[in-house]
Amino acid sequence: MSAAPHLLVAHQGTFDELGTPLREVTFVVVDLETTGGSPADCAITEVGAVKVRGGEVLGELQTLVDPGTPIPPFIQVLTGISDAMVADAPRIDAVLPAFLEFARGAVLVAHNAPFDVGFLRAAAERLDLPWPAFGVLDTARLARAVVLRDEAPDCKLATLARLFRATTTPTHRALDDARATVDVLHGLIERVGTQGVDTLEELTTYSSRVPAALRRKRHLAEGLPSGPGVYLFEDAEGRVLYVGRSTDLRRRVRSYFTASETRTRMAEMVGLAARVRHVPCPTVLEAEVRELRLIAAHKPRYNRRSRFPERAQWLKLTVEPFPRLSVVRDLRDDGAAYLGPFGSRAVAEAAMTALHEAVPVRQCPGRLPARPNRSPCALEGMGRCGAPCTGAESVEQYAVHADAVRTALGGDLRAVLARLEAKVAALSDAQRYEDAAAHRDRTGALVRAAARMHRLAALAGCPELVAARPTVDGGWEVTVVRHGRLAGTDVAPRGVDPRAVADALVATAERVLAGVGPTPAASAEETECVLRWLELPGVRLVHVDGVWASPAHGGGSHRDRYAPVTGPADPGADRRRLRPAR
Repeated sequence: MSAAPHLLVAHQGTFDELGTPLREVTFVVVDLETTGGSPADCAITEVGAVKVRGGEVLGELQTLVDPGTPIPPFIQVLTGISDAMVADAPRIDAVLPAFLEFARGAVLVAHNAPFDVGFLRAAAERLDLPWPAFGVLDTARLARAVVLRDEAPDCKLATLARLFRATTTPTHRALDDARATVDVLHGLIERVGTQGVDTLEELTTYSSRVPAALRRKRHLAEGLPSGPGVYLFEDAEGRVLYVGRSTDLRRRVRSYFTASETRTRMAEMVGLAARVRHVPCPTVLEAEVRELRLIAAHKPRYNRRSRFPERAQWLKLTVEPFPRLSVVRDLRDDGAAYLGPFGSRAVAEAAMTALHEAVPVRQCPGRLPARPNRSPCALEGMGRCGAPCTGAESVEQYAVHADAVRTALGGDLRAVLARLEAKVAALSDAQRYEDAAAHRDRTGALVRAAARMHRLAALAGCPELVAARPTVDGGWEVTVVRHGRLAGTDVAPRGVDPRAVADALVATAERVLAGVGPTPAASAEETECVLRWLELPGVRLVHVDGVWASPAHGGGSHRDRYAPVTGPADPGADRRRLRPAR
């Protein structure tokens, strides 16, 4: 892959740029009083909010709200807010726009934030008001990670207010509780600050379960850019431990040292890491593809997926006088027909069994000469094979069966599926539900594999495809794909002619030679990444060399009917609904 040189911009980030410093963050601490606990059937009676930045109070907002319904007696006792007090108060349709304006550009903070933010969002939805993309911080959640049990018996607001010596005592009134929450927030920030947490990103992902030794490795993220790309964790000897990707390299890598990693193996990996290398990418698509290629190249011990694309299984119709189906790993340029790739041999064998049930191709191993003379096997007596091994079928007669399989693999499943579905229906009618389910599942394995392969092969059959997609800032992502492989990608910024960028990219993109099989130039995963990008809203085809089209009667037209299903946990459960959907 390559990018047009006029758009490459070098950027060396500083350590301070690894996050948004807390001293620069504007927080709006909010508290609500309501008529009950659920926004679905309860309403807001009071809003209190305090805006702070760098430890200084910038403003306050407080108002009672007419809920439009009587306030339950126990709520009146708890909050001291009565029906008479809210009789002349504004309704929420007047209060909420004012609050949203007050909180614009800030991070919302609340004690038990899901409650308060949930009520505000529900009110915005009822009023058909757009909800801004607020960052949200929950002081209750943060306190549970910071405050020890011997310091406080619980993390209620009143308890924490006493612990951090808040200047305002919580009273179940919105503004008082918001002011108390401000002091609790500052106390919590002071606590985590001693552990090196000094950015908003670290604060929102903080967990006390991150060991101090791990947190001290934050310097490994120094200098990483904030754009998309791939990162590689390496040990002291330079061996790649883990490869990942992100739309924001800086934030993602630093999160390994500040957030709680529930996966034991990843915490172990970070403990072994001595450095982090990165590969900046102009687009998210390139980052996704580069990740796959680097994982396949280095096979890092801590990556679970995509390490061994060469181990994919394929179903092959051999080239010989009497072709047969075989599960293989290698694709050869011998004129054979293939189906795949499969993630496991078991799934490949399930699809092969489905084809054997629909078409009487031989199942015996080994190559048969043009004039065989063997004894028949049991399949001949069961009517499932024409016994070419005995000479009962000539090469020409047997070719009809081989052609039926070749047609199915090539893009027309109609004849094969008709036979398989008829068999499933017959078994279901005979109340042989377990057998019908087994046949249906094998048919599904065949259909899904065919749908995937036909989709991949359609793109891989195009020597070159150029596409563009608008970006959120008015520019264009431009991509060149050759034989299903990502050959180049770049971004035309707003104001730059994307056609010029596309022309430069085509001229400098990777040269790709087609190989063998349905995915001749890239792994199936890479081609699928490209296909997902091409199917995103707004993508436009600039140029297509060849024909990009999937077969009308291929696996894709039947895929939805054979979506993977989970069998009933109870072996005695009703399994009579086993006929394919029509």
